[in-house]
Amino acid sequence: MRSSAPLLSVRDLSITHAGAVRPSPHDVTFDIGTGEVVLLLGPSGSGKSTLTLALNGLVPHAVPATMTGAVDAGGVSTAEADTASLSTHVAMVFQDPDAQIVTGTVYDEVAFGPENLLLPLDEVHARTADALGRVGLWERRDENPDRLSGGGRQRLAIACALAMGSPLIVLDEPTANLDPQGIDDVYAALTDVVAAGDRAILLVEHNLDAAMGFVTRTIVLDRAGRVAFDGPAAEIIRTHAPELMAMGVWLPGATLAALRMQDAGAHFDELPLTPSELAAALTMTRVNHLQGPGATSSAASRPNRLQDRGTGAGPDDAVSPDVRATVLQTDAGRGSTTETGDTAPIISARGLTVRRHRTEILHGIDLDIEPGTLTAIIGTNGAGKTTLLQALAGVVPPPKRQVTVDGIDPGSASPRELASRIGFVFQNPEHQFIAHTVFDELAHGLRLRHTPDAETRERVDAMLSRFGLEAKADVHPFLLSGGEKRRLSVGTALITRPQVLALDEPTFGQDRARASELLALLRDLRAEGTTIVIVTHDLQLVAEHTSHTVILKDGRVHAADRTDELFRDEAPFVEAGLRLPALQRVLAEAGQAIA
Repeated sequence: MRSSAPLLSVRDLSITHAGAVRPSPHDVTFDIGTGEVVLLLGPSGSGKSTLTLALNGLVPHAVPATMTGAVDAGGVSTAEADTASLSTHVAMVFQDPDAQIVTGTVYDEVAFGPENLLLPLDEVHARTADALGRVGLWERRDENPDRLSGGGRQRLAIACALAMGSPLIVLDEPTANLDPQGIDDVYAALTDVVAAGDRAILLVEHNLDAAMGFVTRTIVLDRAGRVAFDGPAAEIIRTHAPELMAMGVWLPGATLAALRMQDAGAHFDELPLTPSELAAALTMTRVNHLQGPGATSSAASRPNRLQDRGTGAGPDDAVSPDVRATVLQTDAGRGSTTETGDTAPIISARGLTVRRHRTEILHGIDLDIEPGTLTAIIGTNGAGKTTLLQALAGVVPPPKRQVTVDGIDPGSASPRELASRIGFVFQNPEHQFIAHTVFDELAHGLRLRHTPDAETRERVDAMLSRFGLEAKADVHPFLLSGGEKRRLSVGTALITRPQVLALDEPTFGQDRARASELLALLRDLRAEGTTIVIVTHDLQLVAEHTSHTVILKDGRVHAADRTDELFRDEAPFVEAGLRLPALQRVLAEAGQAIA
């Protein structure tokens, strides 16, 4: 039975970072009780990550910020207790598990926290064994954490939280950089934790397709950082889906698809939240259409129309491009300057082999990327995606004469030569920030090129406006939210207008509206002739917005083709440990079931 006392109580909480003009979050109040799994949603900059840092005392004790209101964890005030004491009440799992791994073995990593609580050795061992068993890592307890996959390291971070005995576990984007198997691993571990019945979870997550079967409640912050909605997850999303879209909040893929279908004339008695619900709704619509005149013809036929690309739809399922774009918002293949394939590649790799220390990561890569294309590099964690992107861009200099980019060899070119041709955006934005204000960060590249002051200010102001950072011009980059940091990092790469733009997980940490803006910007840049290469785990983004796709498997090119051609066959994805996006899989299955 649940305890009547909440595990966490937040009252009138407002947090203002140093240099910020307004609090975010602002005047937030809620409780969390045992057994709850709470999904915290909100647009980028609404204060989600800041709020999580206040729950375990990092705000105000470690992060400089002004905090008003109260946060009580297990009856202990987070503003008064030290962070070490609070760790036994609230455990934090950050976006990047590598940021909190400090020891040389999986076992030692989990034991580290209990040992620092000065618990008896038997208790330390019991907690460590139990936590590792829950996340499926006991058999790998003697391995170095660096040998775990991204999903494995995230499960390790969860085990560390469990071993602390904290009744509330807070997870900030735990699946953001994971492949499908890693996502499954993390949610399987969390499901087991919740099933034990003695803990609660607060989850910040953009991948709602994975989360919807797990969460019980949703708290939504608006752009001002205030609580807009708080209630059962399914009820909040179904009832307020249009408002959430207007706020820029991510929605489940099935819900977005249904909303787009409604705009195109379809009808749903109840908005679907999961792929299975969408499949059932499409099946019922089709059955009603076949059984009699009471069904809506356009609604019944539209699901098959969605299968036009990548699902093997027959000629009777054909749909005009404008309707297909309305529903799927597909940009793949549009505006390409390389339809004939006769253009000389702007990026070329031959026999590209990259080693880290004594380990060979990439094995003889042969690859051509033509100008004006938007190419996605995809694969499971550890396939070599980021290494390939960094080698092509010269961030990690490849062996000489194995890569050419816009006429230069990244293996021998100077940093200035590289910067004039290639803009690079790191997976972790902080890795590229060097200035003390957002304005100066954007202006840095222009100033190195001796751009006149008036033009520098004009271009920086335009970039600030484009990415919604006008109010942050004088703020230190490290004090931005995760989404704002990502937008700034993209802006710094774009502002010098390079011919090639390379981005590692460009939409990570972005709300739906900002991600859409970024993708629109990339589309515009491509139309102007910029060649864009991205690494991403978001295969729906790949399906909808890229012209070409490269699938890596074990450091080799497993498949490469135009995106629309590659997505017609699931086999190359499955062979590489990937899955087609849930939306397309469901529509394909629904089409087969109701044909």
